[in-house]
Amino acid sequence: MSGVLEVVVLTTLAGITIPLGGFLAKIEHIHPQWLEDEFRHSVIAFGGGVLLAAVALVLVPEGITEQPPWIASLAILTGGICFMFCDIFLATHRSSAAQLLAMLLDFVPESMALGASFATDGQSVGLLLAILIGLQNLPEGFNAYRELASSSTMRKSVILPGFCLLVILGPVSGLTGYFVLALFPRLVGLIMLFAAGGILYLTFQDIAPQAQIEQRWAPSLGAVIGFVFGLVAQMIIA
Repeated sequence: MSGVLEVVVLTTLAGITIPLGGFLAKIEHIHPQWLEDEFRHSVIAFGGGVLLAAVALVLVPEGITEQPPWIASLAILTGGICFMFCDIFLATHRSSAAQLLAMLLDFVPESMALGASFATDGQSVGLLLAILIGLQNLPEGFNAYRELASSSTMRKSVILPGFCLLVILGPVSGLTGYFVLALFPRLVGLIMLFAAGGILYLTFQDIAPQAQIEQRWAPSLGAVIGFVFGLVAQMIIA
């Protein structure tokens, strides 16, 4: 049962960074205004960089190990197309939830993969996933809170409690991976590739454009720093 306990603890700790990021966004206030804008856009870019690290270092490399090339490509394309339609739906209904969608898109399948890795004696992959999930969820929780708070369709008072409820998805997804998906490694790979396609779409459609400020260069560097954080974690654990 030690593997089960590790999955629950790691996915819970990684998930806690969602409301933590939202809390930081709630209290964050920096003067002067240009510095606050640059900091906010840098956090958005950092989150995009970590998302790209998850795609490049975990989701795609782990996802393709059990798949022929045409199935792997189809899974990535399907993920991108599905989340394109989700993005169109959100835009049509004037909902501002791209960051929230991106956060859930990697949190759930990576938690599943974490659980599956512990069930198949892949603890190093599981620990790397836990670190990446935590790194991703902090800026994504920050950005998702600001995005949702600026939307007229959601009250600010329900955002942080909602983020706290999302933490439960981590252990639920991890235990699903541990007890069920570990029996179907190809299915785990398909889920990871599907998520990778969706993340790539959302990164270039919604996250990267929001990170840019005219005549400001630090936010773009934030994306590089985010990717480096993911790379360092992968090199230390692997």
